[in-house]
Amino acid sequence: MSKILLVEDNETIIMGLEYLFQQEGFAYEVARKKKEALEKLEKSEFDLALLDISLPDGNGLDLCKQIKETYHLSVIFLTAREDETDVVIGFDLGAEDYIIKPFRNRELISRIKNVLRRNGKDAKGLSCKNIRIDLMTGKVYRDEQEIVLTKLEYKILVNLFRNQKRLITREEILNDIWDIAGNFVNDNTLTVYIKRIREKIGDTDGKIIKTVRGLGYRIGEEE
Repeated sequence: MSKILLVEDNETIIMGLEYLFQQEGFAYEVARKKKEALEKLEKSEFDLALLDISLPDGNGLDLCKQIKETYHLSVIFLTAREDETDVVIGFDLGAEDYIIKPFRNRELISRIKNVLRRNGKDAKGLSCKNIRIDLMTGKVYRDEQEIVLTKLEYKILVNLFRNQKRLITREEILNDIWDIAGNFVNDNTLTVYIKRIREKIGDTDGKIIKTVRGLGYRIGEEE
């Protein structure tokens, strides 16, 4: 299930988008201010940020710059500001799309899905090379043959696949799996888990899950 961060302070628009997201099966969180958005980004992982430009405590363009520099997250602007300068700046900052209010619901959902699909993070699954994760069923496939992973192995793999092309530190992975493990998982144990996952998905040469020595792991080429 893809997760969206909606940064918007108009309650009517928020209510409408919440209904749309629920209908489409998207997970989401709402931030009504720039500060709140940054706090949520620190605490949770998202697949896409939907940003207004005019926020009570700042500018969505500045927020987009911070998101792209720190979180490498897909961004769509959803704003009433249609000045050409804002549109150009938005795309120059790395936004994947720029949508003017008022918007058509189905078109917005289509554009969101298109961005998620391009980044391998659509609502149904994640993929890299010949490995596919079906998020709806919780199953993993290699060349369409199901691979059996433990709950912990699955969570580690999903975490990596959700952040393709981004370095995921060992500390981030350990923090992510703490609750599932039920006890302390140390650095050496994580190495064992990665080794087992590689063996199960046929990645013993490390071409899918790439080791960044001394730091962590990355799926795909660095951006």
